Amino acid sequence: MKKIVILGSTGSIGKNALSAVKKLGAGYKAFGLSANSNLEELLAQVRAFRPRYVSVFDYDASQRLKGLLPQGVKLLAPGVEGLSEMASLKDADIVLNAVTGAVGFAPLVAAIRASKHIALANKEPMVMAGPALMREAARWQAKLIPVDSEPSAIFQCLAGVKDGDYNSAVSRIFLTSSGGPFYARKTKFSTVTVKEALNHPRWSMGPKITVDSATLMNKGLEAIEIANLFSVPLGKIQVLIHPQSVMHSGVEFVDGSVLAQLSWPDMRLPIQYALTWPQRRRSPVKPLDFFKLAKLDFARPDFKKFPCLELALWAGKKGGGYPAVLNAANEVAVEKFLRGAVRFTDITVIVEKTLSAHHEHKPGVITLSEAVETDGWARQKAAGIAANIKKR
Repeated sequence: MKKIVILGSTGSIGKNALSAVKKLGAGYKAFGLSANSNLEELLAQVRAFRPRYVSVFDYDASQRLKGLLPQGVKLLAPGVEGLSEMASLKDADIVLNAVTGAVGFAPLVAAIRASKHIALANKEPMVMAGPALMREAARWQAKLIPVDSEPSAIFQCLAGVKDGDYNSAVSRIFLTSSGGPFYARKTKFSTVTVKEALNHPRWSMGPKITVDSATLMNKGLEAIEIANLFSVPLGKIQVLIHPQSVMHSGVEFVDGSVLAQLSWPDMRLPIQYALTWPQRRRSPVKPLDFFKLAKLDFARPDFKKFPCLELALWAGKKGGGYPAVLNAANEVAVEKFLRGAVRFTDITVIVEKTLSAHHEHKPGVITLSEAVETDGWARQKAAGIAANIKKR
C-alpha cells in the first residue's frame, strides 16, 4: 500500500491527484491532505478519502476546522510547521508537493530529509536553491519526480541515462510552451485584464501559474528548474513555442538522436506517472491520434513581447541569489496584479527593478538558509517598488 501525502489537495494539481488515487484503486491511499483555506473542499475530500492527517495553512481556517473532522483524522499545526510535519510523516511513502510559490520550500526540505519519494509540482523552491536542494536529495537518498508536463516529459526522455550523466549525454533540451493566452495578441499589453490573463488556451491551472504562463515567466522558471534537476547548463535548454501542447518537451542527445514525449494536453497523465513511477499504469487520458493531429507547429519565443522570459533566463545564467530574487519579485508582482493594484506590464517592471537592486555578496551556489534570506529581502524590495507604481 502506497501512502500518499498531498500538499495543496484543494488546488488543481491536488484534485487531479486525488482523482488519480481513486482510479488507481487498491495499492494507493490518500494518507495526508493539506489546504490553504478552502475548508469546504477539504472536508469533502476528507469524507471521500478518509486520510489519517490534515493540515490547513491559514491559522483562522485551521481553528475553524477543529471539531469538524471525523474521528480518527488528526489536524496538524497551521502554517509552514504543519506542512513540514506532514511532508515528513514517518509512514508516508510519497509526498506530492503541489502548493504554490516559495511557501513550498520548507516542506520540500522536510520531505527530502525524510528520504521521501517526492512528486514535485512546486517549481519555485528548485528555482530558489536548486543546486543546494539536489545536494540534500543526494545526501538523504530522496527521489524527486517532476509533475509539471514539460519537466515530466524531459524526465521520461532521460530514463535511459544514468543519474549524474545527463550533461555528458545531452546536446539540447527542447522545452515547449503553448505561448499562453497572448501568443497571437497584437494589441497593447498594458490593457490586459485579470480575466484575460487567467484565460489559458490549453491548461486549467491556479491563478498564479496561469498569469506566469501569460507572461511566459513560467517557462523561464521551468528552464531554471530543469537545469537544476538534471545538472544541465541553462544554455543547453531551448524554449520552443508549440501552440498545440502535444509535444510536452524533448531531448537531443550527443549522437544527434531526439526523444520527445507526446500526448494530448492532460495533467492527469504526468500526475499519475509521478505517483506510480517507476511503473506505468493505464490512465484515463485518451490515446493520441496522429491522423487527427495532422501537424505540429513550433516557433521561437519573442523576447520583446515576453520580456519576463528573457529576465528569467538572464537570472538563471547569473546564478547565485538571482533566481531567488527573480522568483520572489515575480510572486509579489503577480499577487499585486491579481488584486488589481498594478497593470499586467508592471509585472516585468517590478521584477526587473528588483533584480537590478540585488548585489551578490559572494559568487557561486547559495545555501538553503541564504535562499530563504534572499527571498525575504526580495519580497520586501519588490513590495516597495510596487507601492510606488501608479496604475493608470
